[in-house]
Amino acid sequence: MPELEFFVLLNRLGSLSAAARALDITPPAATMRLAAMEKRIGVRLLNRTTRKISLTPEGEIYLEHATRLIDELRELDAVVSGHGRDPRGLLRINAPLGFGRTVIAPLVSAFNERYPEVEVQLDVTDRPVDLIEQGVDLAIRFGELPDNRTHARRIMSNRRFLCAAPAYLDRFGTPKRLEDLTKHRCIVHRQNNEAYGVWRFLVDGRTDVVKVQGALSSNDGAIVQGWALDGRGIVIRSEWDVTRHLESGALRRILPECTLPSADLYAYYPSKQHLPARVRSFINFLVERLGNETDGP
Repeated sequence: MPELEFFVLLNRLGSLSAAARALDITPPAATMRLAAMEKRIGVRLLNRTTRKISLTPEGEIYLEHATRLIDELRELDAVVSGHGRDPRGLLRINAPLGFGRTVIAPLVSAFNERYPEVEVQLDVTDRPVDLIEQGVDLAIRFGELPDNRTHARRIMSNRRFLCAAPAYLDRFGTPKRLEDLTKHRCIVHRQNNEAYGVWRFLVDGRTDVVKVQGALSSNDGAIVQGWALDGRGIVIRSEWDVTRHLESGALRRILPECTLPSADLYAYYPSKQHLPARVRSFINFLVERLGNETDGP
């Protein structure tokens, strides 16, 4: 623990001399402490000149894990000593870009109001991240991630619908069967490594695949939904995104008897054992604000 705290302090202050003053030791003693660490580990952790230091790639990994370990050890001390009722420490969250910005970010703000001792780092990316390799505590994603090293809790159920605007359907007609989609203008939401323009449906217990085409596609869900609202074609969107538009009549659901794979919202985390209180508290907070599921991590 002292070695980890020394390395974190050194990087926070930015120089060996500053770290030495903070620890009330001489600069040569701080230099020797760092050299002993690097000798024990067998790699250089810092590039250093007379004025500044910078992390090597190995140092970046060491700092990331050192910070996490310090947080976990402090939390353990708090729990054992009876002062661990409120979660604390650093919580790293990853969420989809649009949903993260419009929904998760405000929830993080409300979570911070309730638990001010938790420091939250929110990153928004559309591509799934490797929680273990990138040191992420919690990833929030629609649909299941193909990674058996992680655990998940479903936050809310979320179906997918085929939709189009009345203006489009009045002009081009309403599909009566799945095969009719091949003759229509379909708006494609490009996601991760999914096959382009391949839509899968569950019909009578079997999977039917339809290859659609159209003039418009985007990797942003809000954009494809906007095009659908403009009457440019048929789109697949989640219940979360289009309920208000279906209720207002701005969009109409097509082929409701053909079920699409769900887009349920999940919270993913690397390990179910020794789940930090800050992670558990945020998952429970998501369920409280968004959820329709009851099983806890």
